Amino acid sequence: MDKLKLMQTANEIRKGIVTAVHSAKAGHPGGSLSSADIFTYLYFEELNIDPKDPKKPDRDRFVLSKGHTAPGLYSALAQRGYFPKEDLKTLRHTGSYLQGHPDMKHIPGVDMSSGSLGQGISAAVGMAIAAKLRGDDYRVYTLLGDGEIQEGQVWEASMLAAHRKLDNLVVIVDNNNLQIDGAITDVNSPYPIDKKFEAFNFHVINIDGNDFDQIDAAFKEAKTVKGQPTAIIAKTLKGKGVSYMENQAGWHGKAPNDEEYEIAMKELEKAGEALCQM
Repeated sequence: MDKLKLMQTANEIRKGIVTAVHSAKAGHPGGSLSSADIFTYLYFEELNIDPKDPKKPDRDRFVLSKGHTAPGLYSALAQRGYFPKEDLKTLRHTGSYLQGHPDMKHIPGVDMSSGSLGQGISAAVGMAIAAKLRGDDYRVYTLLGDGEIQEGQVWEASMLAAHRKLDNLVVIVDNNNLQIDGAITDVNSPYPIDKKFEAFNFHVINIDGNDFDQIDAAFKEAKTVKGQPTAIIAKTLKGKGVSYMENQAGWHGKAPNDEEYEIAMKELEKAGEALCQM
């Protein structure tokens, strides 16, 4: 898929995020929007997957370690054809399979139930070890929040990943600099993130996580790395694509009301039209 098509797809995924969270009257739009470009690249370019066969044994695995950004994952899965886009409007509704956090038992395309912060990367490390033990060549990807990496379990998992030389593992950190209580620097600074992963013997790549050229180059580089896991530190803009949500910690876990929803969708429609004219 070319860069323009990826940008158009990411814009559609952002529409799905806003629609789902508005319909639920709850959820986490900020971090879903900041990582929409990463979800787009993973599901439309990088991952060896088949929506018609979600459990195919040789598929690449993806674990959303920051499970609260499920609206971003669900919107990407719907856009990729795992389930109808219309179902996004049932997010968090009683009886819906689209729960507030990913559920591997009921949602096609979800490889791991997640939401308890710090645990997703541990599951991903286990999957990568399993592939090595079985001689399978699938790759494992996991997306973490920069607030999430304040959890000690993240670093226990990282230590093991490097110890086991898991070159089939790619850890992506959505570094939007904000968590529910404000700037990560004010709450419990994890900086310098890149140097920490380097100290844990990861191959580290720093990128603008909202730039498809840099995203593309990073994932291509990760595939060349041997003998150690890769960490992609993706600098992003929280709430990207919706002007009033951008770089605002208050939109970490809050749904737009009807008026705010209309404004957001108009902005995304306008962005989509501009991309169509490129």
